Amino acid sequence: MCFPRSARPHGPTPSLRHPRQPQHIIQRGNNRQIIFAAEADYRFFRDALIDAALKHRLRIHAYVWMTNHIHLLATAEYDDSIGKVFQSAGRKYVQYFNHTHKRSGTLWEGRYRATVVDSEHYLLTLMRYIEMNPVRAEMVAHPRDYLWSSYRSNALDETGENADWLTPHVEYDRLGGDTAER
Repeated sequence: MCFPRSARPHGPTPSLRHPRQPQHIIQRGNNRQIIFAAEADYRFFRDALIDAALKHRLRIHAYVWMTNHIHLLATAEYDDSIGKVFQSAGRKYVQYFNHTHKRSGTLWEGRYRATVVDSEHYLLTLMRYIEMNPVRAEMVAHPRDYLWSSYRSNALDETGENADWLTPHVEYDRLGGDTAER
């Protein structure tokens, strides 16, 4: 919507909400600083995110948690699912992180960003992009070697402590009857 300069609404632009459509969600550390400093940090964040996602009906299809940012491919059940998940998990995690690492202040670089994924082809390309992030960053040689990604669950059908809470997207499932076919 375009407004003439004199008629623009005051205050922040409301976020666009697209329930039941997959979205690419990115959250960065403030000034690209680390948001995960130890293995326990990843676990705490995972647990906070899972609790909030279940409570607020956000289905997570793919993810990667890098040292200074996260990516999710997720589908919200309700208009406010993403916002409530990030508010709940983010608040809990920042309190934990600041206390654990004896720091104060903001951890996140503002609000998360969410982009609607509007085609089946792009959804699969995005899943690959998310899960290949640690390889592009030269942290590992193969995505299966990175523990904090959905690759093992999606590509290898491993459902360990890091992935049994994922919901495969229907477009991914359509690629084949099992992981070998996909």
